[in-house]
Formats: sequence, structure tokens, C-alpha cells
Amino acid sequence: MTGNEACAEAALAAGCRFFAGYPITPSSEIAEILSDRLPRLGGKFIQMEDEIGAMGAVIGASLAGAKGMTATSGPGFSLKQENIGYACMAEVPCVIVNVMRGGPSTGLPTHPSQGDVMQARWGTHGDHPMIALCPRGVRETYDLTVRAFNLSETYRTPVVLLLDEMLGHVNEKVVVPTRVRVVERKVPDSLRGPYLPYARTESDVPPMVSFGQGYRFHVTGLVHDESGFPTNDPAKTDELLRRLDRKVRRHADEIVQVEEHMQEAAGVGVIAYGSPARSANHAVKLAREEGVAVSFMALLSIWPFPEKHVRRMGEHVSDIVVPELNLGQIAHEVEWAVGGRARVHRLSRVDGEPITPHQVLLKVREVTGK
Repeated sequence: MTGNEACAEAALAAGCRFFAGYPITPSSEIAEILSDRLPRLGGKFIQMEDEIGAMGAVIGASLAGAKGMTATSGPGFSLKQENIGYACMAEVPCVIVNVMRGGPSTGLPTHPSQGDVMQARWGTHGDHPMIALCPRGVRETYDLTVRAFNLSETYRTPVVLLLDEMLGHVNEKVVVPTRVRVVERKVPDSLRGPYLPYARTESDVPPMVSFGQGYRFHVTGLVHDESGFPTNDPAKTDELLRRLDRKVRRHADEIVQVEEHMQEAAGVGVIAYGSPARSANHAVKLAREEGVAVSFMALLSIWPFPEKHVRRMGEHVSDIVVPELNLGQIAHEVEWAVGGRARVHRLSRVDGEPITPHQVLLKVREVTGK
């Protein structure tokens, strides 16, 4: 199956029963598949008038108790940002799939890119956390789509799944799991008495009751108190915004996911994510065959940024190569994380073509002088 097909099937396995979207290359197959599959499972599919409406519909469906998802690409992701910020402030679980293509603007609709990495983190205004996952292959797309739903429900927050055109359309043999771990949103221990939709909890994640379960509560994008009603109280404003940040930051060790292949006495490391991680992995194998000791790290989650893992690599190597399909968006984060412990070398490609193993290998040779 393709990456887009795996994403759609995994969403269903994770319990997704609502999809709202608007067709856009190279993500359209996700919507096409779910338009056929969802009704057969008692779910709902709706093609909205635009990406703004699609994001709003997903938020509404989630508030009514359904696990909701939308899928888009760069231009549509830009349009969704205001409502993504609303979902962050109102703490509405949902999944946003962005099959990245070249930009800015309408850019390169049928070519891969990783130009939306920073937008996934900082696309909306204000201070709030974001969770973003980034698979390397079709089976990993399946697994991380399920994980995106589970993280969204666990931390009551939107989660972004970043593919790129190449991953969305590549065909690979996939062994689909017969059973997956599915997380449901936490509800109050008792539904007797008043319900505070944003009550303080030990985990910083308030239990969530769906509309229609017998409780009326207020939802707003404004700063609000525990009851959900707007407030300008400085103390309550500070408390809310710090809790929104803390509920993800304090659980970063459970959210962050990397795959490390560290090698003792390695002088150079390679850090990659998404489809370039496939090329990087092969290049590292070729370099080792040439007698070059290279460490490799694949980032399966990029937000929250895995700073502890990257810093640890920076403490053991003198140079780090970061191949990516942009002008250095994650390389910038790597530089910040290593804090001068290692030199960071950017390997950027923005011509619409993939980074090849040979390009990565040449960069490793250049850095090591071999």
C-alpha cells in the first residue's frame, strides 16, 4: 500500500469515525479512501467548502465525542492554523495530517518537501505546545497514525502527522497489525455533580465529557477559567497558559520517539527524519563499509524536539550532518540543542527532488576528510 493508504487504514484502526477535508495534492487519496470506508463503519465523511471549515468541523466532531481527523498539504495547512490554535486553547483532541509539498504558496504540488516543519510548531500565534510525528516509511506511517490519535486523546491536544509527497505515494509491502493499542480520552471518575471542563488535575490534563452526555459547558478560544468561561484575571491567565505548556513538556520523555544507532568512537553523526532518513540510513551503512565510524539518529517525533537525545549525540561526535528537504529548519534546532559541542552541517535540497544516499555519503566524506 501507499503511505496515504496506510494513513487512512490506520486512522480507522485507531477509532477515527469522522473526517472533514478538502481535496489537495498530494494528500487527496486519504480523503478518497475515507469517503468510502467511513460510512461502512458507521462514521461520517464530509467534504467541506475549504480547509478552514474542515478544521472547524473536526473540532466540532471531537467535542461531540468522535475521534476526528483532517488531511491536507502546505497551502491548506496554512489555512487551518487559526482553528488549530483554537483547538489548542480549548484542548480539543484531533489529528491533522500534512502531506508536505514544495512551497511557498502553491509551490510544487507533486514534489516532496519538508518545508512545513517550523509551521507545524509555530504556525499559530501565542504560546502553546505542539506534538508532531514524522514517519520514514509506509508501515511506520501506519504505526505513527495510530500513535497520533493516542497522543491526542491522552494529552487532549491536536497532533500533527507530517508526511511528504514521496511517503504519501510510495508503494511498499506492509504487514498490517491485526490489533493495535487504542487510547480513549479520560472522562471524570464520577459524572455526578457539576462538571468543570478545565479542572486542575495531577496530570495537567482535564477529563473530558462530550456534548450530549448530559452536561452543559462552555468552549471558547478566549483565555478561560476552569468552568470554560472567559476571564481577564492575570493569575488565571498565567495558570492556564503555563498548564497548556506543562501538560506536554512534562511528558516529553513519553512523547519523544527516536531511533538511535550509536557507534563507539564515531567522529561524525547523521540526524534525519521523514523520507531523507531512508537515504541517510543507507549512506551510513555505505560509510561504515568504507571504514568510517558514523552514528545515526532518526527522529520519529520532531515536536517536542528531542533535545536530550540530540545533545547526547553532540557530546560523542565532533560533527553532525542534517539532511532535509528544506533550508535547515531542523538543523537550526540541532545547533541549538548541541550548544557548540559539535559542528552542525546542513545538507539541504529544495529543488523538488529527493536527497539521495550518495549525497549524504559525499557530505560525510567531506566532513571527515575521507
